[in-house]
Amino acid sequence: MHRRKLLGGATLLLGGCDRLAENDTVQRVLASAEGLTRRVQRLLGGEHTLAPEYAEADVSPVFKANGTLNPDDDDYQDMAAKHFSGWRLEVTGLVERPLRLSLDDLRAMPPRTQITRHDCVEGWSCIGKWKGAVLGDVLRQAEPRAGARYVVFRCADPMENGDPDSKYYESIGLDEAFHPQTILAYDMNGAPLPVAHGAPLRVRVERQLGYKMAKYLMRIEVADSFAHIGSGNGGYWEDQGYAWYAGI
Repeated sequence: MHRRKLLGGATLLLGGCDRLAENDTVQRVLASAEGLTRRVQRLLGGEHTLAPEYAEADVSPVFKANGTLNPDDDDYQDMAAKHFSGWRLEVTGLVERPLRLSLDDLRAMPPRTQITRHDCVEGWSCIGKWKGAVLGDVLRQAEPRAGARYVVFRCADPMENGDPDSKYYESIGLDEAFHPQTILAYDMNGAPLPVAHGAPLRVRVERQLGYKMAKYLMRIEVADSFAHIGSGNGGYWEDQGYAWYAGI
């Protein structure tokens, strides 16, 4: 093919990308591809495969903080000023026993400490040491009901100029929630979690990308669907077009 015709065709194709992205058929194909990716990764790696863990010497001297660094929310700021003494984690939704847990309650549970690599969708990585309660242990206390499929994380940080209706949320499947490396981290690198990294509690989902690891955690909702939350795609960034399953 003549080079000019080839370049012209490529330009037309690129110019149509936006229209393709809005096409319902294309969206269904992309969604099915995401599901296939998840199934293949689970088949090859196994449901219980662990993410790599590292030695103390591998911990990054500086762990980059990104996203929200200090939530623009009056309730959060009030709790932070009181060192989160009145903070409670609620566990609600399709559970037999709704929970309200303080930091002391979570610290009293058998802890897990892990040194893992955080991979950001932006292309950077850091290694950090995390300590927290195993999410699966919390869920066992709450006793998910039959039909539960997802765990939705509700957070304190508004994403749109302090709008309380735009607070960050994220979700994972129940299988990932019960993975032994999925923890509710309250310590980072041997000290209480800093505000910039999600104090008083953040999620660590070590087999997925960083945007799945919600900070400033306030409530966990066990659900059979996330279609009624946000735009129905399972997370704040997923509502902007990111993949729901972000396995690495």
